[in-house]
Amino acid sequence: MNDNRYSGATEAELGFLKEIVRMLPAGLTVQDAHGELLLVNDAAAAQLGMDGSRPSPDLAPRREACRKALSAGQPVVTEEALHDGAARQVLLTIHRPVRLAGRELLISASSDITEQKNFEDQLFRSAYFDELTGLPSRRVIEHRANSLLARDRGDERFALAFLDVDNFKHINDYYGHAVGDALLVELSKRLGRDLRDSDMLSRISGDEFLLLLSPIQSQEEVAEFMQSTLKRLTAPFFIDHSEVFASTSVGISLYPEHGRSFETLRQNADIAMYRIKNNGKGLAAFFDASMEREAQARMKVEQSLRLAILEKRFCCAFQSKVDIRTQAVKGIEALVRLRDDEGVIQAPGSFISLAGELGLIDELTHLVLAEIVKSIDLINDTFGAEATISINVAAEQAGNPEFMRSFAQALDDTGFPHRFMIEVTENAFVAKNHFQAEILPMFRKLGVGISIDDFGTGYSSLSALADITADEIKIDRSFITDIHKRPRSQGILRAIESLSEALGMTVIAEGLESYEELAYLQAATNIRFAQGYYFSRPIFLEELKLATTVSSEARISVASRPMQQNRQGYSRASGYRR
Repeated sequence: MNDNRYSGATEAELGFLKEIVRMLPAGLTVQDAHGELLLVNDAAAAQLGMDGSRPSPDLAPRREACRKALSAGQPVVTEEALHDGAARQVLLTIHRPVRLAGRELLISASSDITEQKNFEDQLFRSAYFDELTGLPSRRVIEHRANSLLARDRGDERFALAFLDVDNFKHINDYYGHAVGDALLVELSKRLGRDLRDSDMLSRISGDEFLLLLSPIQSQEEVAEFMQSTLKRLTAPFFIDHSEVFASTSVGISLYPEHGRSFETLRQNADIAMYRIKNNGKGLAAFFDASMEREAQARMKVEQSLRLAILEKRFCCAFQSKVDIRTQAVKGIEALVRLRDDEGVIQAPGSFISLAGELGLIDELTHLVLAEIVKSIDLINDTFGAEATISINVAAEQAGNPEFMRSFAQALDDTGFPHRFMIEVTENAFVAKNHFQAEILPMFRKLGVGISIDDFGTGYSSLSALADITADEIKIDRSFITDIHKRPRSQGILRAIESLSEALGMTVIAEGLESYEELAYLQAATNIRFAQGYYFSRPIFLEELKLATTVSSEARISVASRPMQQNRQGYSRASGYRR
């Protein structure tokens, strides 16, 4: 009777134990030396597709791991990736050989780590692959190049190309960032077409790509490939119902001719790419030694520019806008100049574009405003307290709400914001809805005027002009030069004048330099205002200070004295204006 009670208790405990094993959250299997499964709990049955919930995966890798564990007599830890179509399940399994009741058995316990592995894969892809295009990151292509460099077989050559999308900021501003991102994706597909398995394309920053071509036989081979690639990019991209045109400038360095390290090759390809950017865009060029000298000279100018801003070695020249019928000064334009290390005045052509590339243009614009505020009494004494004061703002600044907000605040802080006129080129109005909706109201509230500078040289059209809210339009000097001899320019001038008048915009003729040009404007147009060397060259602060020592009549003559058809030697090519 005691034996029966003992036997009954054992059976109950055994059933209880089996139920626990069955319900364990980890998959548990027991198999013999022949691989026959002796025990499979519910979790393992689900993991291995043995419960009928899904097709059974390929278990050959598991059987091989089990065989190794049994033959070695040592535990084996494996990661098993089980695929069901596109779905993937990853198990972390410990196979432990044991000997029970004289039998060799293998106990396998599996945990589902799919979520953890997916997260790890996501981290890996974010570290080594570009999220937008799916291309390898700079780290990957650098590792690949360094592997080729480490082999250094002597006769093995490769090319590293630096590709930069032309005018990408303009595309983003005009079409929006969603279209810009889509363009990068489509561009990467076209760039990646025809690549070999041994080549690699990488996106290293916003609109910059690196292309590794390995192996190569000759420079001519690379040139031919890049020409076909660039030709492929000339076809329009159809994105979000828009037809987008894009081009890419490419600089190429060759190993070992142009460097024996990844960084040197990348820098030299970058240098070659900038040569293309400065000479037309949309082409490819190989690095050469002359480019390196140019880059060093550019770096010297860059450092000099940064130092000049730090030391505030910029100054302003002021050029008047004159009523061509009364000779009265309507306003003045502040023109930024740079004093170099030797005190020589440098025209803006030598530094403005570089300041924009280096992100220094905002600080430079604020320096100009500070110079105006510091000199306001001299300005009023010379040009009159009612004269408007124009400040140039680059197109990229005009499209930057953050800068424009800070600049609007700075104008307001002067105490006389209504005196100012902001001059922006037509490029600023390419995304005119953005400019008019977000930027313009800030300045209208302060009473600040808006002037369209260099009209006729950018994205102008009469229909575009009709959509722009501005107070003043400055007709570019290319239309004014020898206007009395050029009937076609006269027709264009009349059209712009008529539309501007209808829209309530004041017209300023830029670059007036001769009596004949003035006489034509007076006789054949209703244009009232002009700016140019015929009336006055840009006047520096030192001259304004000197002007305070002479009579008011003499001061006015300094600001608006006719220059007798340019006889004082100020040429059209002097490049004073920004």
